[in-house]
Amino acid sequence: MVGETDNERDVPSLVAETKPDFLLIALDEPQRRPQLCDLLLRDFPALRIIAVAPPSPNVGIYYWASFEIHSTTMEVSEKALLDMLRRTAAPVVKGGVA
Repeated sequence: MVGETDNERDVPSLVAETKPDFLLIALDEPQRRPQLCDLLLRDFPALRIIAVAPPSPNVGIYYWASFEIHSTTMEVSEKALLDMLRRTAAPVVKGGVA
């Protein structure tokens, strides 16, 4: 254990300081992912989070981030390359073919 806090607002700075592999947090509503998970996994994608519910029901949920690699087929020309570089987001097509 590298740290502990009673205030959820302190968790992001504590994680930034200690860079843990795992984080154990309370799970108040087992049906919903805690907002803290989204915040932390966006900033620390290698972090693993274990959220534990109070004794009844005996539930814990393990959260981690994974990223998909997307691709699209494109023409190889100066114009097409410049157009692709200027885009903010390429279209997502399953299977890698547009």
